[in-house]
Amino acid sequence: MTVARYTTTHGAVPLGARSVLAIGFATAIGLVAFLWPFFAAPESTLVAHAGDAPFIFALLVPVVLLVVLAQFADGAMDAKSVALLGVLSAVIAALRPLGAGVAGIEPIWAVLILGGFALGPGFGFVLGAVSLFASALITGGIGPWLPFQMIAAAWIGLGAGLLARLPAVRRLAPAHPWREVLVLAGYAAVASFAYGFALNLWFWPFTADLAPQIAFTAGAPLAENLLAWLRFNVVTSLGFDLPRAVLAAGLIVVAGRGVLIALRRASRRAAFDVPVDFAPAYVREGDVRR
Repeated sequence: MTVARYTTTHGAVPLGARSVLAIGFATAIGLVAFLWPFFAAPESTLVAHAGDAPFIFALLVPVVLLVVLAQFADGAMDAKSVALLGVLSAVIAALRPLGAGVAGIEPIWAVLILGGFALGPGFGFVLGAVSLFASALITGGIGPWLPFQMIAAAWIGLGAGLLARLPAVRRLAPAHPWREVLVLAGYAAVASFAYGFALNLWFWPFTADLAPQIAFTAGAPLAENLLAWLRFNVVTSLGFDLPRAVLAAGLIVVAGRGVLIALRRASRRAAFDVPVDFAPAYVREGDVRR
């Protein structure tokens, strides 16, 4: 006879040592893909082929993400995790066309952030990458920008899950649930701006006919290119980033508490945190074995 013995995990997708290493590797590649304009030497191949660099990374980043997702799928995600991932990815994919062509009207970020916050950093990372890919298939948004969107969204979901693990934030949930929602809304606003600023990096270095004050200058000092990039963000994308931040934070303030309760209830019922481990049970002499 066997009995169920319960152990504790963290979130819908547990983060083991191999998963952490895979995320770390993907993050390192992603950071290089985004930040190379600030650190590439003037004589480097990347600077010499700045127009090709985004396409090189557009091929490399998906390969790295596939390795990470395969690592999660290899025993870390059970059927319940996959089902919940499918539901939330479908919600994000369905919501994304609502903002197509409208400046910054993107409700998907509230869903992604709430999902990562309630279900853990591993789940948030996978949800960000998978949902952006799925929504791109629906909206026709497939291009060299998609891998950059996927890794940036994965970071946002991962960050939301890590935020929930901070001791100060964990203490808010039972005693001050509205403060928890406000903290998460603040994170959503910051993440929305960070996403827009980061995505500009994939095309900014090879954008032609820019004014010198906002243009990338190969081999220029870090401070000079950093300032030019900040000016570029303000001039070209602030009108998208600000509505995105306001909408994401506003949706979390309005609906965040109810959504968190629902997701946490689903997590408890799915028993992500109490996986069953069958082990031999000791029985007394004379007991009937069944």
